[in-house]
Amino acid sequence: MSRFMAAVRARAEDERGDVPGWVLITLMTAGLVIVIWAIAGPALSGVFEQAIDRVTTFK
Repeated sequence: MSRFMAAVRARAEDERGDVPGWVLITLMTAGLVIVIWAIAGPALSGVFEQAIDRVTTFK
C-alpha cells in the first residue's frame, strides 16, 4: 500500500496545473463579454426601454 501512496503522492506533486492557460482563458472570456456587451448593449437597452414603455402605457 505504501508504494501506491508514494506513486500517488509523486504524481500529485508533478501536476501543478496549467495556471497560465486558465488565466488566458479567463481573460479572453472577459474580453469577449466586454466586446459583446459594447456592441449589443445599446440595442438591448433600447428593447428594454421600449418594453417598459409599452407596459406603463398599457390601459
